[in-house]
Amino acid sequence: MSNSFLQTSEWLDFQKSLGRQVWNFDNGKIRANIIRHDLPLGKNYLYIPHGPEFLIGDIQAGLGNEIKNFTQYLKQLGKEQKSIFIKMEPLADIVPELLYSSGIKLKRTAKHIQPQKTVILHLDLPEEELLSRMHHKTRYNIGLAGRKGLRLTGGDDIGEFWKLLKKTAKKDKFFTHERGYYEKLLNFFSGDKELKTKLYFVEHENKKLAAAIIGLFGDTAYYLHGAMDRDYRPLMAPYFMHWEIMKKLQATSYKLYDLWGVDSRKWPGVTRFKLGFGGDVVERPGSFDLPLAKLWYLVYKIARKFLCS
Repeated sequence: MSNSFLQTSEWLDFQKSLGRQVWNFDNGKIRANIIRHDLPLGKNYLYIPHGPEFLIGDIQAGLGNEIKNFTQYLKQLGKEQKSIFIKMEPLADIVPELLYSSGIKLKRTAKHIQPQKTVILHLDLPEEELLSRMHHKTRYNIGLAGRKGLRLTGGDDIGEFWKLLKKTAKKDKFFTHERGYYEKLLNFFSGDKELKTKLYFVEHENKKLAAAIIGLFGDTAYYLHGAMDRDYRPLMAPYFMHWEIMKKLQATSYKLYDLWGVDSRKWPGVTRFKLGFGGDVVERPGSFDLPLAKLWYLVYKIARKFLCS
């Protein structure tokens, strides 16, 4: 099994269903899902989410030739697609180290697609210990919400989720996918898929106050998307929601709960909220670009700096 659901064939099929061009490289020692992301002016870049993956057991035998073949494949694919660069976001520190040592001229970049840091909770602990690891305000808010008559429900009401998400995005000033993305995410990963997705709501007096889309892969659950109605903030629905989801996961085979991204500079409020649950902060190697068209790559960086300033 892959270390990340973003490197499974199912995720590649999902990306294809969204209309994106995709490829998979796998020579037995290195594997990578590759997704084309289009840019203005007919340009594009190729993206490897949570990859490439190197089979660590083979490193002692040497990966020099495999890395060379992998790089040649990427460069040829980029040439065929007229791509500006290739972006990689590996999970293992040794991946960029081996690429650098093999002479691959990667450029570390501050532009991430997936968060570099996340918070992971260990669900194989007793409830009392999970609570004891939380910030005292988080424990208090969970208890407060529990006394307000909230309840966690499942469902497939994408319309209600979309309404909550639009409210959250407007308040917190972030961009969302189109509504159809979330519909497809929930519908595509069902049945006997390796990755499964579930939609949860917190309700109070028949009104939905908060929602979460949870991904389930291997022994880990992922908080992929969430939303809340801030008009009901005093009820502390998000605290209740995550605690009830954690208890549900504990009753199954899931051992870890990944809150999927923290960044105190970009998302200070969300980061404080997630850190309050007392999990381990995990930092990944970062985001790396392999420029293919140097002039266009320079234009891209200047344009990004201008647009983000």
